[in-house]
Amino acid sequence: MDDLLRQIRDDPRVRRAESSVLAGDATTVAQQVLLTRIPAPPFREEARGRRMAELMAAEGLEDVTVDGTGNVLGHVRGAEDGAPVVVSAHLDTIFTADTPVAVREEGDRLLGPGISDDGRGLAVLLAVARALHETGLRLRSPVLFAATVGEEGPGNLRGVRHLFGPDGAGVGAAAFVSVDGAGLDRIVTRGVGSRRFRITVRGPGGHSWVDWGLANPIHALGATVGRLAALELPTDPLGTLTVARWGGGTSINAIPQEAWAEVDARSESEATLTRVEDALRATVESSVAEAAAHAAGGGLSVEVDVLGVRPGGATPTDSDVVRAAVAATRAVGVEPTLSCSSTDANVPMAAGIPAATMGGGGEAGLAHTTDEWYRNRRGPEGVLRALYLLLLLAGLVPGV
Repeated sequence: MDDLLRQIRDDPRVRRAESSVLAGDATTVAQQVLLTRIPAPPFREEARGRRMAELMAAEGLEDVTVDGTGNVLGHVRGAEDGAPVVVSAHLDTIFTADTPVAVREEGDRLLGPGISDDGRGLAVLLAVARALHETGLRLRSPVLFAATVGEEGPGNLRGVRHLFGPDGAGVGAAAFVSVDGAGLDRIVTRGVGSRRFRITVRGPGGHSWVDWGLANPIHALGATVGRLAALELPTDPLGTLTVARWGGGTSINAIPQEAWAEVDARSESEATLTRVEDALRATVESSVAEAAAHAAGGGLSVEVDVLGVRPGGATPTDSDVVRAAVAATRAVGVEPTLSCSSTDANVPMAAGIPAATMGGGGEAGLAHTTDEWYRNRRGPEGVLRALYLLLLLAGLVPGV
């Protein structure tokens, strides 16, 4: 792949495309800021999607449409018919609709919720499309550009699931690449699977003085959480279990009728995830039953509901998509690191489609907070890396 990429970069048209990326860097950053300033909370990505569709069309992508779940799709036609290469970034953020999404400058940094994750990925998609369009580069294979919905937690990968579902535009894809966040070195080749649960404990409730001694759902849930924290979890392959949120009750002078906790289990192994889930359910049932047995009148019940399931998967390191990503990373002067994470690439990996996720260049920090920041240091190299990867996977048609 390294030799092939060197040959591709010797092509005068590719050198013009590289110049286009460098010359358009200010536009890329401006589009990153523009899109970040449009709220895209879970399940409400429509406004950002509409603007992304306008920009995708303006940058030369053809047949820009919005599919049934809200993904924005644009196409580059290939000189040959065949399976498309899919290049994606996600529209959604973790932030609620009332979160201020202003972007401000502090020195050489841009600060704003979602400015890197995934405002950067969306901007890189547009920059690659612009470079192809401005220089007239023709690719052998068709390319599908996808701005997906629902990548973040509560979205449960709903956009990419639809993309690769029975009627999705990505069915039969030759490869899938997601541009997510900043950075130049990481290449995600292993998808961390997850299962998310809501534990709800219910009881009769009552007055904190008159009915003292009745079963208390919060007491039972607290004891349960303590036992979950003490579980001996699998280590090979690793499994994790995180109690991420909890709550309950209506008043400080009342025994609550309900208490709840939300739990996130993760592993690269589906078998390990099943072991963790089995341990979680057994611990919850026994702990709540014990709490009920020691309370006046018993009266506790518990439910464990599944909030979301993300499949795990992996792309072999000798696959074309990984070899191309490694070559593209080295071409911008960085030694790549293969890693695991939970991204849109999980779904195609689980379906057996070669897939990887990579950063879009630049530097970033404090992701998933309102103080998230991005610095455009080596930002253009992130666009070049994505361009090189696409040229390797889709193939360049000979020409002048």
